[in-house]
Amino acid sequence: MNDILASVRRLLVPIHKEGYPFIVIGAIAALLLGQLWEPLGWLFVVITLWICYFFRDPERVTPVRDGLVVSPADGRVSMITTLVPPAELELPAEPMQRVSVFMNVFDCHVNRSPVTGRIVQILYTPGLFLNAELDKASEDNERNALVIETAATRIGVVQIAGLVARRIVGFVQTGDELGAGERFGLIRFGSRVDVYLPVSAQVLVGVGQVAIAGETVLADLRAQEAPRQFRKG
Repeated sequence: MNDILASVRRLLVPIHKEGYPFIVIGAIAALLLGQLWEPLGWLFVVITLWICYFFRDPERVTPVRDGLVVSPADGRVSMITTLVPPAELELPAEPMQRVSVFMNVFDCHVNRSPVTGRIVQILYTPGLFLNAELDKASEDNERNALVIETAATRIGVVQIAGLVARRIVGFVQTGDELGAGERFGLIRFGSRVDVYLPVSAQVLVGVGQVAIAGETVLADLRAQEAPRQFRKG
């Protein structure tokens, strides 16, 4: 019985309020189209259930310690590189480490703050809707950039729209204080989030690794851990 209840709880994940209008539209479409042709109605029932799944907003348990950087998104670590951050972030024009997490349409799309700190800048940039896995998506795609100031440094977080994504939704404003793992935004239907870190930070994930927003530790700003090695199994 306990296993059954646990399974039900996992299925009944809270849905973010941003999803309610889409769920209502899907449900109405399923009802109306089902009157015209039953199979079409069932198709929209499936679509509506998928929308519920897409906008899920589960609780997360965030590791808390000065210097830890947690993943801002659910998805796959698609790139780890060192480069000069975009000028829009107004960070020093010197190389930083960038960790990119790609979200497909089946990942939870609620984004969470990677660190505890204060938002000192938010800048929305309109753009294209290229495949978010492409490196040039960082400069060409629609995006929303945040700079978060911690006690020791500033890091950049960039939400990037992808092929299917058509709106980046923000929940915060400049000057807001965020705790690590707190929600700061959402991207609709497939996208990517980049995190820009000092070169002194110790990255603790590998390309291809699956990350969980607010839980997976991406890096250590205090570089207290020894470098990790990764292998595919």
